[in-house]
Amino acid sequence: MSTFKTVMHLPLLTLIVVGASLTACSSGDDDLQAFINATNQEAGGRVEPLPEVKPYQTYTYADMNLRSPFMPTSPNAGNPNLRPDAHRNREFLEQYSLDTMKTVGTIQQSGQMYGLVQTKDGLVHRVIVGNYVGQNDGKITAISTSKIDVREIVPDGLGGYIERPAALSLNE
Repeated sequence: MSTFKTVMHLPLLTLIVVGASLTACSSGDDDLQAFINATNQEAGGRVEPLPEVKPYQTYTYADMNLRSPFMPTSPNAGNPNLRPDAHRNREFLEQYSLDTMKTVGTIQQSGQMYGLVQTKDGLVHRVIVGNYVGQNDGKITAISTSKIDVREIVPDGLGGYIERPAALSLNE
């Protein structure tokens, strides 16, 4: 009879162990359940209304006689033949850029005005109207007691060239 009691107690013992283990697993969910209950008790937040959608207003382009804003323009569009003279002999002062030269004085002899230009190496050169200076085909157009006016031919960035005025001023 003792084996019968042992067999009867075995299912009861199994039920107690399984019940205890299930109880231990549910104890971790108590905090979660408490948080959910507390959150459900709180008042809900306010949702902002959607902004009002304004109807689209059409625009009609009426300036068909004006220049297209999508076409490139060149300030030299009227003179497409402007180009540096590639066949002319280069002058000595064309090896220096204009910003490395300065006017140091002028001389007038026999009615001719000469400009005195100093290069970065300290040498002084005599120039007249029509001489070329600088690296952008700069041609001297006028010489006065205060400056030497130069007209350069530079690329316009669109495949052409434009004339740009420049000057070598007398620094006192």
